[in-house]
Amino acid sequence: MTSPLSGLVVNVAEVLRRVGNVKDVDVAVDSNLLELGDSRIVTQDVPIAFHLESTNSGIVVRGTVSARYRDTCRRCLAEVRDTVTVEIRELYQREITDPDAYPLEGDQLLLSPLVREHLLLSLPDAPLCSADCPGLCPVCGADKSNPGEAECGCAVGASDPRWAGLDALRERLDDR
Repeated sequence: MTSPLSGLVVNVAEVLRRVGNVKDVDVAVDSNLLELGDSRIVTQDVPIAFHLESTNSGIVVRGTVSARYRDTCRRCLAEVRDTVTVEIRELYQREITDPDAYPLEGDQLLLSPLVREHLLLSLPDAPLCSADCPGLCPVCGADKSNPGEAECGCAVGASDPRWAGLDALRERLDDR
């Protein structure tokens, strides 16, 4: 592996010579060079593993990108640390005929916009520390996932009077 910059710009002159030519790119790029602009991503090096293949319409890029991130659980407000891995399949074209294609300028493939876009879009909108996280008590704010820290003695299931009609219907149906 050469400099980290070589993971962002790939010379594809040899790949473009004939349909079916391939090239593999397997590097770790400094996240600062990707200009992610998102403080949730805590990875210093972003591993990139791509397989490039020349086609009639351009170059198909397939592979994976992953990064570690840190966020806050939407239910209990605990810190969430996890890794996001993105499967990528994109097209680069000299003359853009596919509106989703990335531009191919000269013999250079610029991978940073592709990597940045896919990583940022794959971050969870509402992360959870675990799938069954009970969250915080809506009455007293106690963390239900750590009952030893603060006991919650609030009444569970305090019903909203606006749902009384549906609750009565449910009770009638359950009796049958």
